[in-house]
Amino acid sequence: MTDHTLIPGKSRRPFFLRRGPMEMLAVALIALGFLMLFQPFALVLYTYSFITLLAGTLMFTIVSKFPE
Repeated sequence: MTDHTLIPGKSRRPFFLRRGPMEMLAVALIALGFLMLFQPFALVLYTYSFITLLAGTLMFTIVSKFPE
């Protein structure tokens, strides 16, 4: 009988605790915040751009401390 949890290269951590995917999500959130900040069409997007940038930056700072 084989145990699939011991396969090399197979992470047992859930998706939201893996460093790589969460860093990509944080970078995407930062990019979305910049797009929201520099678009000239909707005031609502401009209003929430700083919060989006801040959330992405904080998320990247926290996630970058996760183990590989």
